[in-house]
Amino acid sequence: MLINLLEFKKTERKWHLPVLAGLCIGVPVLGGYFTGHLQDGKLASMAALVILYIQSEQLSRRMIILMTCSFGMLVSFMVGLLFSFNPYVAALVLGLYAFVVHLVLYYLNMVRPPGNFFFIMIAAVTITLPHDITKVTHNLGLAAIGTIVSCILGLVYSLITLRRAATTNDVVAVTKNQYINLIESLTYGFFVGLSLLVGYLLKLENPYWVPASCAAVMQGVSTTHIWQRSAQRVLGTFIGLILTWFILLLKPSLLTISLSIILLQIVVEFFVVRNYGLAVIFITVLTIFLAETGNSLTVNPTNLITTRFFDILTGSLIGALGGWILYSEKLHFLATRQMRLNHIKMGRRRYNKKQ
Repeated sequence: MLINLLEFKKTERKWHLPVLAGLCIGVPVLGGYFTGHLQDGKLASMAALVILYIQSEQLSRRMIILMTCSFGMLVSFMVGLLFSFNPYVAALVLGLYAFVVHLVLYYLNMVRPPGNFFFIMIAAVTITLPHDITKVTHNLGLAAIGTIVSCILGLVYSLITLRRAATTNDVVAVTKNQYINLIESLTYGFFVGLSLLVGYLLKLENPYWVPASCAAVMQGVSTTHIWQRSAQRVLGTFIGLILTWFILLLKPSLLTISLSIILLQIVVEFFVVRNYGLAVIFITVLTIFLAETGNSLTVNPTNLITTRFFDILTGSLIGALGGWILYSEKLHFLATRQMRLNHIKMGRRRYNKKQ
């Protein structure tokens, strides 16, 4: 177990892809800084994370996926902004949205990492923002700017790096049956919604950290992997928060923070495919710089760090429990059998009514 936590995996990811991710995040952030609207720039940069879905080796398919995911990002923003008026409604809607996203991505064969994570994370962040219906179009416009930046840079990057030679079909084959995928989607949606509800019940200042951490942990591919990611996330978060605390004690300027966001995004994308625990250290610093306002970063960094650790620990524990249920073969068998029996009974009832 300890060896797996410290393992540095080999990867075929090209070195320039992390640089591309940093540029896509950096353009909105720097644009916001130089125009005096840094928070708007940060919000747009969250949508620019769509660049991480640049997966295919075929130019046409790559851009189709990128634009489709851009639309998904905008939907995530819209869902969050529209249903943030009540904490209980927000938790219910986020759970339902996580269920739908998980289900839809399966049918679209988009199961490669990062999978559903960023769609859920965006929805979790925006659904906890103060509800202001007059700002919905403004914030959606910012999200659109972020996705446009990523699509343009993604196209330029693809034209430069992709070879014109024919490539093999890279569609991912999925072997799960419809019952198992439905059960997984229901489980995922339930625990993501539950985690946000717990965040509200605990009266956390920024409850979105809980569902975001829960969703990140549940990205594992097995029960063992789930627990491994939980341990890596908690340990990496702890180290990352200490690093963030030291940085904030130096009272960095807003420009320094903006440039740090770009550098951190590059570092995260370099490490995340090699060692998740090591990447979490920098993910922690990055997400705090992105999500927190300028005042909260500088006024009381000690309180900020302790609060964030509790938020992330809570979400990681809920995600670990959800992951255990998600990949429990016995529970899968029982649930699948019951769903099949119900399907057969409903079919018989319809048949008897026709007679």
